[in-house]
Amino acid sequence: MIKTDISNAVTFLDEAALNDAKKKAEIAFEKVKDKSGAGSEWLGWRSILSEPNDAELEEISSFASEIRQKADVFIVAGIGGSYTGAMALIRALTPQFGRMGPEIIYAGHHMSGRYLSELLDYLDNPKEDGSAKEVYLNVISKSGSTLETALAFRTLRSWIHSKFEDAKNRIIATTGHSGGVLNKIIAEEGYKKYVIPDDVGGRFSVLTPVGLLPVSVAGIDIQTLFYGAVSEFEKNEEDASEVLEYAAARYLFHEKNYAIDVIGSFEPELLGFTAWVQQLIGESEGKEGMGLFPALAGYSTDLHSVGQLVQEGRRNILETLLVVDKPISNLKVTEGSEDNVDGLDYLTGKLYHKINKSAQEGTVQAHTAGGVPVIKIQLEMLNAQQLGQLIYFYELFTAVYVYMLGVNPFNQPGVEDYKQAMYTLLGKG
Repeated sequence: MIKTDISNAVTFLDEAALNDAKKKAEIAFEKVKDKSGAGSEWLGWRSILSEPNDAELEEISSFASEIRQKADVFIVAGIGGSYTGAMALIRALTPQFGRMGPEIIYAGHHMSGRYLSELLDYLDNPKEDGSAKEVYLNVISKSGSTLETALAFRTLRSWIHSKFEDAKNRIIATTGHSGGVLNKIIAEEGYKKYVIPDDVGGRFSVLTPVGLLPVSVAGIDIQTLFYGAVSEFEKNEEDASEVLEYAAARYLFHEKNYAIDVIGSFEPELLGFTAWVQQLIGESEGKEGMGLFPALAGYSTDLHSVGQLVQEGRRNILETLLVVDKPISNLKVTEGSEDNVDGLDYLTGKLYHKINKSAQEGTVQAHTAGGVPVIKIQLEMLNAQQLGQLIYFYELFTAVYVYMLGVNPFNQPGVEDYKQAMYTLLGKG
């Protein structure tokens, strides 16, 4: 179960205003449920949980298992919601060092020629035993024409076709049901295809094949992940108070002209997840002059960089922390020398998790006293089930909160502006 703790933030809010905001959040939630709000045609991220497709989950798991047995490298080519969700889960749920299975590499999320050139060189270099790397590519794009991904895909699929006789079996496309550039290429080449539901937008797509295939290739149990989200969906259909309380509080800070929401965690495993949250919220609320800028912080590291600014800078900052209650590791501080030369004997025998939690609580106290409201989003433990729950929690929160602002949570018209300017400069007809 995901819990919201706004106890440190409510001291900055008027109680009557908070109660009114909760009522507004309830109305916004009804818009989500009865599909009466703007962009309601993009609510497929709810329907996939209300009617789970077990056959698709099983097929993805089975195919991913085949890839895990064969591949040395699995490339995920996509940008925005086409890769951030998978990256977040893989970073959170697989070992930091020595992970089993294929190496997961990301491409198509920027247009750096150096990066792509070095990636090709790396793929060309043989393994320690002298044999060639076994490489698979998953290109993810609903349209197939997003420039960053399309360029990387052109280069990487050309490389794969030049290296492997069975190239068409090594390239998997995740795209829209019909239309678009990728579907034309699939028809010509015979690549395996997974479909992105028409009613699911990119930043809400992590629980579709967009995220599920790469996550499963990384060795994560996608059934447990998916049904964690299902359980959160069912819970919130009965009682969405945790989500609504969070939405009400953040809405009030928005209305009080706060400008920045620093989204962070004291768990480095969750820093990829904060990046997914950044896109989910930022691309949903940032329209028509609305929105809090979603900045990211990895604590305690960033207490030694931006911590001073958060503590004593302009008081237009809200802070949201993703918190894990139970230990991720049982590592304890070892005994030191007899003369306590490093002065750390007072920590001997303590769990690193306990020390980290103390740093977290000390930071919350200091930042609150310094004038920064802090909201905590709490997971009981870090596992696939809980992260599945957290995914739906944040998807629902985003829809409710952005409806409260009076804008469409599901479009992104401003994204097209830079594209048109870029295409003009590049000479596209």
